[in-house]
Amino acid sequence: MKAALHHLSLPGAMLARGFWLYVWEVTDHSGNEWLYVGRTGDSSSPNAQSPFSRLSQHLGGNQRGNALRRNLARIGVDADGCRSFELTCYGPILPECADMDTHGPSQDIMAGLEKGVRDALHTARYRLLNEVKSRHPVDEALMPQVLNAFAGRFSQLLDADPLGTGQ
Repeated sequence: MKAALHHLSLPGAMLARGFWLYVWEVTDHSGNEWLYVGRTGDSSSPNAQSPFSRLSQHLGGNQRGNALRRNLARIGVDADGCRSFELTCYGPILPECADMDTHGPSQDIMAGLEKGVRDALHTARYRLLNEVKSRHPVDEALMPQVLNAFAGRFSQLLDADPLGTGQ
């Protein structure tokens, strides 16, 4: 790789801790586009990181934290050779918790929303890198606002009727 000047800009709000949902848009070296859906909120502690923290972990070398890089490698895409990575995030939907007793219920809500967003994007015919496995239900009060927010970037969500409303 030759030396080149690159630029990254992000809003300061992306540094805020709390429970966020995010969608990565990856364009590989051939121009193929992929989406990856994720969330903040660790299962091992009451911490809920910022999207910025997840950004660096997803693309870093730590095998335990770089799920985006691993999913790209699984399909034969070298992350270092990709044309672009774009991160769209929504949140904080819920605040960071002080202890595990309050963290668990928030994490469960976010797990359902994460799966709901991933499934909605799939229904809208976007190409996704990851499966989201969760047995937690989608929060019906939060999901419409979450989908509406992401539809600002992923307009096909508006036509997909991911909630099955028949509208």
